[in-house]
Amino acid sequence: MEYAAPPVDVTFNGLLFDMDGTIIDSTAAVVKHWTTIGSEIGVDPEVILQTSHGRRSIDMLKILAPEKATLEYVQRMEGMLPKKYGADAVEIPGARALLDQLIAAKAPWAIVTSGTEPLVHGWLEVLKLPHPEHLVTAESVENGKPDPACYKLGWSRLGMPGNANVLVLEDSPAGIEAGKAAGCKVIGLVTSHTMEQVVAAQPDWVVRDLSSVKMVSCGDDGRVTLRISDALISKA
Repeated sequence: MEYAAPPVDVTFNGLLFDMDGTIIDSTAAVVKHWTTIGSEIGVDPEVILQTSHGRRSIDMLKILAPEKATLEYVQRMEGMLPKKYGADAVEIPGARALLDQLIAAKAPWAIVTSGTEPLVHGWLEVLKLPHPEHLVTAESVENGKPDPACYKLGWSRLGMPGNANVLVLEDSPAGIEAGKAAGCKVIGLVTSHTMEQVVAAQPDWVVRDLSSVKMVSCGDDGRVTLRISDALISKA
């Protein structure tokens, strides 16, 4: 397989972005963070890191350290992450340019993330990225990804009808599965997982990062046309 698909233009009513691995890459920071937290709660950090990406911290703690699985603990813990390890996070290529295009056109978009509000706002501040008008976080839903509730809520917060064509942009298999189960089209990014893991989650398109996704136009009705370039295709 290779990233060589010809450009395709696709129109959507709204866009729902995951955060980590889609807009930013905080992998190095998260490794340091969970190494510290793992030592505090007596759990091998490698065990946490094997399954933590794309999932809510509170869901991980319910399994690994139930006594710590409270919203207050998770918010405090995650709120410290950008403050302590902010220098270790970077933007995903193409993310800022795409968000700037959408904002300038007043296109409907939201962030739907497994992180808590302190984590999301902390990273956006550190990297000076735009804050969305609509935000779905770990606090917003009872069950995290791969449950589709978060993306269904994001869809609703954009004010989209049930027959709308909504796009999810995701990097984790759990998030891709959540987007598909919510009835959305999904672009899978190969940023935090292997190509094989992303493909196995069955997104509609697979790209390296957001440098392959650009806004072409936004109509008066808010419908956004994107150009998806260099998506993954099977070799002939």
